[in-house]
Parts: sequence; C-alpha cells; structure tokens
Amino acid sequence: MGDRSPRRLATSERCGGGGVVTGRPAAPVAAYERLWSADPAGWYATGVAWRGLTSQVDARAAELTEGAAALRGGWSGAAAGAAQARFAGLRSELAAIRPVLIEVDQTLAVLADRLRVAKARLAEAVALAERAGVAVDRAGRVRADPGRHPPDRIGPTVTQVSAAIGAALAAADRADREAAGRLAGLADAAGSGWLSPPAWRPPAGAGPALVGRWWRGLTPAQRRWLVRHEPHLVGRLDGVPVAARDQANRSLLAAHRGVLLARWSRFRGRPGRGSAEAALAGLDALADRLAAGPPRAYLLGLDPAGDGRAIVALGDPDHADHVLTYVPGMTSDLAGAAGELSRAARVLTRCDALAPTAATAAVLWLDYDAPDFLDEAARSGQARDAGPTLSRFQDGLRASHDGPPARQTVLGHSYGSVVVGVAARDHGLGADALVFVGSPGVGVAEARELRVPPGQVWAATAPDDVIRQARPLPEVLGRALLDQTPIGPVLRGYDRHELWFGHDPSDPGFGGRRFPSGRYGHTGYWEPENPALDGMARIVLGR
Repeated sequence: MGDRSPRRLATSERCGGGGVVTGRPAAPVAAYERLWSADPAGWYATGVAWRGLTSQVDARAAELTEGAAALRGGWSGAAAGAAQARFAGLRSELAAIRPVLIEVDQTLAVLADRLRVAKARLAEAVALAERAGVAVDRAGRVRADPGRHPPDRIGPTVTQVSAAIGAALAAADRADREAAGRLAGLADAAGSGWLSPPAWRPPAGAGPALVGRWWRGLTPAQRRWLVRHEPHLVGRLDGVPVAARDQANRSLLAAHRGVLLARWSRFRGRPGRGSAEAALAGLDALADRLAAGPPRAYLLGLDPAGDGRAIVALGDPDHADHVLTYVPGMTSDLAGAAGELSRAARVLTRCDALAPTAATAAVLWLDYDAPDFLDEAARSGQARDAGPTLSRFQDGLRASHDGPPARQTVLGHSYGSVVVGVAARDHGLGADALVFVGSPGVGVAEARELRVPPGQVWAATAPDDVIRQARPLPEVLGRALLDQTPIGPVLRGYDRHELWFGHDPSDPGFGGRRFPSGRYGHTGYWEPENPALDGMARIVLGR
C-alpha cells in the first residue's frame, strides 16, 4: 500500500499523551494488518493457476482416448473389454476434475475482487481520517486531539472513521470466510464423486424465478452432477447462478470449436469458407479472453450456429453492486464478439476508476440474430424476436444475484438500442436504467413507454453520427428529391426528430435524459477521450 501502510499510518503519537481521545479499535490488530497486506492479485493468479491445470487434464484424457483406440484394433476378448471399460472410467474421472478446477478459480477470483474492494474502502476510510485531522494507528484505532477538534466534534469524527474502517474489515472477513467455506465444501464433496442426479428438471420455458428456486433446492452434489453431465441444460438456463453456467459452458468450448472446424472444412474451396474461418477466429479470440484477466470472464452462453451468439460477463454479476448489460447492433456476431466485449470492458474500467469501493460487472449480451445488411436493419423483426430472450436474461440476473439487489443498467448501441427498447416496451426489462447510444429510435414515441423508473432513460448521439440520417422514407424523399414540388412543403413539415424506429431518444421531446458525446462517429462512443464513455460509466454507477 506504499505510504498508506499500517506503519505509515501509525501516527497517533503526534496527538500527545493524556489529551488524546481514543476510539475503540475497529477490529483486532491482526485483521487490520492482514487487510493492508492482502494481495488480491496474488489470489487471482492462484485461481488462474488452478484453472490452468484443465489443459493437463484434457491432455491426459486425449492420451487415454488414443491409447484405447490403438488397443481396440488388435486386442479382443474379456480382458480387452475390461481394459476398455477401465479406460472409459479413467476418462470419466478426469472429466469430473475439470469443473472442480474451474470452481476453485471462480472462488479465488471472487475473493480477490472482494478483497480489492475492501482495501479500497479501507483506504477511503484512512483518507477520511487524514482530511478530518485524526490519526489511525497500526491497530486500527482512531484518535483525535482535543486541541485541534472542538469537544462536540471529536466523538462524531472518531465514530465515523472507526465505523468506516470496521465496515471495510467486516467485508474482508465475510469474503474470507465464504471463500474458505466454499473451498472446504468442495474438498469434502470430492470424496463422494458427486454421484447424485436430481429427479426433476424445470420444464421448457420455465421462468428464471422458478429456475432459481429449483437450483437453490438442489444439494451441492446434485448441482455439480448437472454441471458435469448436463452442461447444455445448465449453461443456458436463466436463473442458474453465473458460476454454474460458466463451468458448464466452458466444458462445451472444445465441442463448439469442433463444430466450427467441421464447418470450415466442409466449405473448403466454396463460398462461405471465409465466414466460417472468421467465426472460428472469433471463438479463439473469445477463448483467449476467457483465459485472461482480471477481471475474470464468465461464459454465460455460446452457440456456434448461424452467425454465432455469445454471452460473456466481465466480473461476477451475482456478487456485483452494479451490473451493465451491453447489447451490440448491426453485424454483431461471433467473429466480432471479442471486439464487442472490449467495449463493455472500457465502461467497466471507467466504473472501477470512478468508484473503486464498488463492485461492478459488465455483460456482453449477443444472444440474438443481429442484422447483417441495411435492408434488415431497417425492419424491427429481429428486435422483436430478441425481446423475450433479453427480458428473460435480465430476470435471470435478478434471480441469481446474491445479496442486496444490484443496480441493473441495459445499454443498447445502434440496432441494439432497438432490441432494448422493444424488449422493455413489450416484455419489461429487469433494469433500473436504460441507455441508448447511436440510436435509430427505440420503438416508442416517449420515454415513459419503456417502463423503467422516471429519469432513468438516457441517450447520446454524436454530432457526426451517420445514424442521424436514419429518417423515415417520406422525409428522405422530401429532402432529397421533392423539395421543389408542390408536395415538398408538406414533407418538409415531417418531424425531423422521427427516425426509423420512432422518436429520437436523444431529443429533449422524447422525455429522457441526454449525456454528451464528442465527434467520434457512429462507433466511437467508447473512445477513451469521448465524454460519452464517462457518461455511460456514471449512469451504470447511479451517478
């Protein structure tokens, strides 16, 4: 911690002797010392190391498969059958290890993030003490000098600083105990092999609330059995905790890559090979990000069919104070998913800079068929199709969240804003705020039709964003072709704030709130120097 280490802060001696007013220690000396010396990055790296063992597990499983195939060709009889059964058993045991290693990584990543936030809160408490002119010693005790503080102000000042320090230490203690408990439970359960399949599954179309209740009613062994044996089910169920969905979907990565590789091979020398190759490269780029961090990435959904779909969270939404869901627009697909995820990452980075004492997560939601061409983007059909899926996903984030509800913000860019608007209008979104950038309209005439709290619909459109030209056809024709005809004046009277999909949400007449953007075109809202990036982050944080 540099100049904010406990020894640097042990300055109570300067307050004098008998004239010092001493507050209660916020916590035992050891807890205060331990939090200052805690290394969140070290815990994160330890989790990554455990997760890295999955590659060795996969390699051993592949060797067993190859060995079994080699023996199968030249060995028959009862002994051969027994050997093949043993090979199969060993492969199954290795496969069972994989989600355990990922769960250890998840546990340590959550611990690292919660310790990071707790240390930031402790630093903020010490900064408060410094501004107030009180001292904090190496035991975490807060002291004030009556010579510098009026008697009626000493008590409140000491109490405020002590409470802030105590809250930071308590948060770190909870994180430590919960991580230790989760790891201990994982170790204890390993002995049984998690051979406990549940008797019932939620029916198709079950809502996230029902799914969440079902999952909470399972034993840990049943949950781990499902992750291991039914990852396709667990990975796509809204309402299942983020950690379980991530474990399940990561186990399917190799199979998804195999599908794309087979598609690429089939298209050899034929049209379509380029798109298959791009999707394969996009999946590999996404896999690289899943292996990197911090923040840790959570794979909440992946489908290689068609243009490909992906849902990826940066940070754990189930333990965050603020959660952003970002819906990208036209031409979004698996090939460009890693690039779209980097936009969500930029908002998250700005949130962490603005509010280091808060836990924030950002989700890329690319679980719809985005338009590939302008003629598709001029229609709302794909947005209507996506609406129920986005609404259910947001409800799932609410259902699986641990602790007090997070502030949920949904951000749509370009055609993604149409998806967000239509979902909010037709199905409702589990969101506290909606944000539209570079929007061609959101399917409504007024902000109040979006059914979110008053004052929580926000929009920005860059002055040079080409989306400003997304006018209805009559107005375009009036301006471009018919200006000198008798009907021209009528067409010129068409509301210039009407876009393809309704009233411009960045127009004051829409009834929402605007935030500024610089001249960065249609795709530059996430540029570091664009004030729009700061605006998006502040909205996510509720500022």
